Amino acid sequence: MMQRMTDTNWAGNVRWSARTRHRPTSLDELRRLVAGADRVRAVGTGHSFNRLGDTTGVQVALDGLPPTVALDPDRGTVTVAAGLRHGDLATTLHAQGYALANLASLPHISVAGSVATATHGSGVANRNLAAAVAAVELVTADGDLLTVDRTDSRFAGLVVNLGALGVVTRLTLDVVGTFTVRQYVRLGLPRAALDEALDAAYSVSVFTGWRSARFDQVWIKQLADQAPPPADWLDTAAAETPQHPVPGMSPEHCTAQFGEPGPWHERLPHFRLGFTPSSGDELQSEWHVARADAAAALAALDPVAERIAAVLQICELRTVAADELWLSPNFRRDTLALHFTWIGDPAAVAPVLAEVEQRLAPFAPRPHWGKLFDRDPAAAYPRHADFVALLREFDPAGKFRTAELDRYFPRD
Repeated sequence: MMQRMTDTNWAGNVRWSARTRHRPTSLDELRRLVAGADRVRAVGTGHSFNRLGDTTGVQVALDGLPPTVALDPDRGTVTVAAGLRHGDLATTLHAQGYALANLASLPHISVAGSVATATHGSGVANRNLAAAVAAVELVTADGDLLTVDRTDSRFAGLVVNLGALGVVTRLTLDVVGTFTVRQYVRLGLPRAALDEALDAAYSVSVFTGWRSARFDQVWIKQLADQAPPPADWLDTAAAETPQHPVPGMSPEHCTAQFGEPGPWHERLPHFRLGFTPSSGDELQSEWHVARADAAAALAALDPVAERIAAVLQICELRTVAADELWLSPNFRRDTLALHFTWIGDPAAVAPVLAEVEQRLAPFAPRPHWGKLFDRDPAAAYPRHADFVALLREFDPAGKFRTAELDRYFPRD
């Protein structure tokens, strides 16, 4: 099925350049499309904020493919269609007694899109979502179907692939038994207590508007058998009403708080699947620094706190455990992720974004691939040259190339 391409990304800050958009309903149709195109890119739910997924050729949406969810209890895995949203997959898994170990704050994002960009949740022992991948099935530039698993020496470069090596059609993910989570929100965390707070539960998010000496909110997601935070927990106060991370926005869209137990997929995300989490009138950036550099990185931003606050909706601080994926921001280092949700004004945000990047530069920040960033990230990724070699192997003619990919991974 073909449509004229007039869509934008979710936030509306990128208008796609594609000549046409296709929504294939079978694998064979997709293979023919890819084989016959001179330029092609897959698109998921459009939650990226840059042009990494743009193309002047054919854009392919994957949500029309058969919605595979095939559990293999003996292997402890599930094989899923790339276009499925995490929230829909999670609902199916939970009903059958299984879970993913980690989820992002938005359950609305597609499985393939989140993996391709190394999107993550939070937790000192939780790796990003791509680290759960056990096998990747993709359509290559000539239309062939290829499956690569952990036994392949190229696997660690193929998982977080930015859509640059082919169109991913199915992913096999590790699963665990389903589990129950309680969520609490605390207010006014002293800055000196950040490390202790981040270590306190299965998943923790700390929010700040950069307007106070204390952090505004701490979202604590505990396993159900963990004791709730005491009344005086780290010199904070318990929230007495439901909270939204962004001041002034309705908490109706957020997952249940006050320690009400619920299944993992209804507590690990911040937002409920049945609601649009915000208007989309925003921009986002995120940089990952080594966990050991957390205090120094935050201190480096203090001199520009007022400039940050002036164009900020909210900043979220989270931990992500190390992995072995070449283009993961968490490659071989436990990290602190500094996520900035800016106002939807590119001209006002751009100079502040550049200042944040400059001040974080001494800490070798690695950007989230789906967010806004300016600096060339090559030096921060030790396997950058190896990924360039994969690009030459899988896409010598540049069928999946984009202007931004050429910027970060120049051709010979």
